[in-house]
Amino acid sequence: MTSAVDDKYQLVGSSRVMRDLREKVLRIAAHPNARVLISGPSGSGKECVARMIHARSPRVDKPFVTFNCATVAKELLEDRLWGHVKGAFTGAFKDADGLFAAAEGGTLFLDEIGEM
Repeated sequence: MTSAVDDKYQLVGSSRVMRDLREKVLRIAAHPNARVLISGPSGSGKECVARMIHARSPRVDKPFVTFNCATVAKELLEDRLWGHVKGAFTGAFKDADGLFAAAEGGTLFLDEIGEM
């Protein structure tokens, strides 16, 4: 599967490591229910790899939702991930979907997940 996203998210380089990574992206993308842990230091291109997998998968027409786990207090993380219903806590004036619902059928990229 290809999309306009393909041109935007490319791995640059022709080393053996980069060729192997491109092959892995294609193998992973072929599995519609794959769960993937992409590790590496900040700035190494984890989100780029996640977007490449998404763009080449059967989920390409579904949402790609990204969330930096390090940007929210641990007390609010559950609400961000799963949402809440009206009245669940002070200030919950209406139902709110979480990130899992927002990414339904697509991809949820949890950046800095080790910070949770």
